[in-house]
Amino acid sequence: MCRGGEGSKEPSCFGYPISIFFIVINEFCERFSYYGMRAVLVLYFHFFLRWDDTLSTIVYHTFVAVCYMTPVLGAVIADSWLGKFKTIISLSIVYTVGQVIMAISSINDLTDANRDGTPDNFAVHISLSLIGLLLIALGTGGIKPCVAAFGGDQFEEHQEKQRNRFFSIFYLAVNAGSLISTIITPIFRGEQCGIHTKQQCYPLAFGVPAALMAVSLVVFIAGSKMYKKVEPQGNVLVQVSRCIGFAIKNREHWLDWASEKYSNRLLTQTKMVLRVLFLYIPLPMFWALFDQQGSRWTLQATTMDGDFGAIQIQPDQMQTVNPILIVVMVPIVDAVVYPLIKKCRINFTPLKRMTVGMFLAAMAFVAAALVQIQIDVVQTGTMNNLFPNFTYYRKCESNNYIIFGLFRFINNLNSTVNITLDGVDFGEVNNFSATKYEAFKGGKKDVFVVVVDNLATCNAQTMRFGYGSAYTIIISGVKLGYIEDIKPNTVHMALQIPQYFIITCAEVVFSVTGLSFSYSQAPANMKSVLQAGWLMTVAVGNIIVLIVAGASKLSDQWAEYILFAALLLAVGIIFAIMAYFYTYVDPAEVEAQLVEEEEKKKKEKEGYAFENGAGPVSDTDVKEIQF
Repeated sequence: MCRGGEGSKEPSCFGYPISIFFIVINEFCERFSYYGMRAVLVLYFHFFLRWDDTLSTIVYHTFVAVCYMTPVLGAVIADSWLGKFKTIISLSIVYTVGQVIMAISSINDLTDANRDGTPDNFAVHISLSLIGLLLIALGTGGIKPCVAAFGGDQFEEHQEKQRNRFFSIFYLAVNAGSLISTIITPIFRGEQCGIHTKQQCYPLAFGVPAALMAVSLVVFIAGSKMYKKVEPQGNVLVQVSRCIGFAIKNREHWLDWASEKYSNRLLTQTKMVLRVLFLYIPLPMFWALFDQQGSRWTLQATTMDGDFGAIQIQPDQMQTVNPILIVVMVPIVDAVVYPLIKKCRINFTPLKRMTVGMFLAAMAFVAAALVQIQIDVVQTGTMNNLFPNFTYYRKCESNNYIIFGLFRFINNLNSTVNITLDGVDFGEVNNFSATKYEAFKGGKKDVFVVVVDNLATCNAQTMRFGYGSAYTIIISGVKLGYIEDIKPNTVHMALQIPQYFIITCAEVVFSVTGLSFSYSQAPANMKSVLQAGWLMTVAVGNIIVLIVAGASKLSDQWAEYILFAALLLAVGIIFAIMAYFYTYVDPAEVEAQLVEEEEKKKKEKEGYAFENGAGPVSDTDVKEIQF
């Protein structure tokens, strides 16, 4: 039932402020936009811009790293200058413009003046892409620390139960947006579109997320009059940074030497935060592996068979396995696994859970390496080269060679023929001539050949082709023959499911636990500082991928997977040792002690003032008294 909110003049529905529904819808659309665009990004680099695996991976992880660095900027702008509402509006506009530019950059016909199916000026497409990605990174990162906190601001102090449920609904909206977009945008990308020549439809794959981001902005603005807008109160992150800087500048003994300028409460709170941030140092290595689902693992899927019977799975759709498993596993782990462990009297502390998560992520990369070895053995007979026919593929003048199949026709008849394959008209093919290779999705194809001279049907039959294959279809009589130029992918994408399952288990015990641990160990007014620190570990993790991908001289992809697994295993051991010496604290208890001490000192100062005939003093006067 909707009415005026309890204890508040704000309108509400079922005890919840109506304003939060605008915020939840906004978050769903924004996450759809971000993850939908990101799902096809590495394939756009690889197949449209024609970058190799290494460059595609480097740019992808650079983009993700910037997305997780800019939340600090967004938090500073919101808390110190514009406030959360204006920050979300301003950066969402930047975000939307970036998505639109990405969609424009992927239009093949934009620079294809000669209409040969290939852009004439790749520099234009690359420049637009990089500008679009930069704007998206500023937008999505900048609003990241603001939206959830802005939603929390909508509740009254007595609505703690509703506030906690809001965050659960908010998290569900995040995962729902991610899941649906990761399923849908690869389907859009797999379609054929174009004005002059047909290509994979990246404009649609990027255009739909751009439209959803525009919807996100409109929905958020629509609820403007209903929002409770808290004015900026000054940024705690800035205060902490200044406190640390002042202590270092004094060149005495760490934070205690900042006491001449900063209060004991701020110093104590900063120490609590730094103890947790110190534990964050090894964490980026986990994200270095985890975020490769969207880069290396997606590229791995392009060399595999996505035929699941009635369903043809695209390589970038395999990423949906993670959010699907997350939705299923989080409640199971919370309601079943952890209680069972507790019944067994095992002290499975948050830091121990995070350690297990790191080891599981390492195991996931070992599983990925085993799959890669299988791919290499099947495709080449050795493990020396992932793409043995790369040069040949390029000669085919197609940038869709892995995801789809390639087809060309040779007309051995004395007459000109008209050829149609899967509804696509190849036009007239002269006698004793051949067509160029064209890309098509794998599966059953209807081939229809008509002899132009007498319009008599030469042949109409159905043929089945596999992913990653190349065929020459020969027209020489009643029956069509074909030559398998390149064998189709035979290693099935289902073999990736175990590595996705293991990495999702790792995420559940690492990421979810890590967020809860950080929240529980932070002072009430510094939770945003630790949130910014947590997001920064994701950014640093993606930078690690850049370093390893750029510096590694390993020629085999499976060896790189093993390298990452070994690095995380070593870092996990270091983290386990650090966790062993960590002492858990209760921030509420510490806060209470600080308040008690401050009250005691205040009374002592008031007593000192009375003894010296100064009379009662104000809070401002108390601050000026020196002992």
